[in-house]
Amino acid sequence: MNLLLTAAGFLVGLAFGSFLNVCISRLPRGRSVVTPGSACPSCGQPIAPYDNIPVVSWLLLGGRCRRCREPITVRYAVVELLTAILFAACVWRFGITAEGFKYGIFGFLLLGLIFTDAETKLLPNALTFPGIALGLGFSLMVPVNDVVTQWFSGSASHSWRLYSFLDSVVGAAVGAAFLYGVAAVYLRVRGVEGMGLGDVKLVAMIGAWLGLKLMVLTVFAASVTGALFGIATIFVIWWKRTRRLQLRMGGGEKARRRAWQSARLAYRYFEMPFGVFLGGMGFAALAFGNQILQWYWRRL
Repeated sequence: MNLLLTAAGFLVGLAFGSFLNVCISRLPRGRSVVTPGSACPSCGQPIAPYDNIPVVSWLLLGGRCRRCREPITVRYAVVELLTAILFAACVWRFGITAEGFKYGIFGFLLLGLIFTDAETKLLPNALTFPGIALGLGFSLMVPVNDVVTQWFSGSASHSWRLYSFLDSVVGAAVGAAFLYGVAAVYLRVRGVEGMGLGDVKLVAMIGAWLGLKLMVLTVFAASVTGALFGIATIFVIWWKRTRRLQLRMGGGEKARRRAWQSARLAYRYFEMPFGVFLGGMGFAALAFGNQILQWYWRRL
C-alpha cells in the first residue's frame, strides 16, 4: 500500500510540477497562471494536451516545440521531475498525514522560488506571502517544536498549538528583521542595494515553516555557500579574461592584473540570486537540520 501511495504521490507531483512551471514563467511578469493555456515560449502557439504530459512530452519532442522546433528549456522537465520526487518522498516518509502535506507544500514553494529567482532575480509575493501564511497555519496542525516550546514545555496551562504557533511567529519575525537589518546596513555603508525585500520575505517564510533555529541554520549555510559561489565566480571570470588577454597581449603579469581588475568589476555588478541559496539551504535544513544541530551541540 505504501508503494502504491508513493507512486500516486509521484504522479500528483508531476501534475503540480507542470503547474509550478506556469507559476515560474508567469508570476514574475504579472500574468495570470490560469489563462491563457500553455503555449510555446517562442512562437506562442498553444500546446496540445498530448504535448503537455509532464517530462514525457519534453523527452519525446527532444526539448523542442512541435511547430516551430525552437528549443524549450530543460527547466520544465527538471521542475516537474523534482516536484514528483518531492511529493513521493513526503508520502513515503510521512504517508497521507498533516506532516506529509506540510513538507510537500513547503518544498513546492521552495522549488518555485528557487527557479524563479535563478531565472529572473525575483521572488514573487504571490509565493512568499501565501507561504508565510501557510507556515503559520500549519504550525497549528504540526508542532514546530522550537525555542518557545522548549522554554515553556513544563507548563500545562496551554496547548502545544499555542507554543507551536508562537515558535512559527518568532522564526518568521526574527528572520525577516535580521535580514532586513543586514540589507539596511549594507545600503547605508555601500550606498547600493545589496539585497532585495524578496529575500527578506523568503527568510520569513522559512522561519514560519521551520522555526527559529533551523531558520538561523538556513541563513548561515546560505551565506557561506553564496560567498563560496561568489569567490568561485570571480576566479572563473579572472581565468577566462586572463587567457583572452594573454592571447591578445602576448602573456605576462600585466594581462593577469588587467584580468583581475576586470573580474572584480564584473562581479561588482553581478546580481547574485541569493534566494537560490536560501531555498537550497532551506531544503537542507528541512531534511538534515536537526541532525546537523545535534551533531554541532555535542561537539561544543
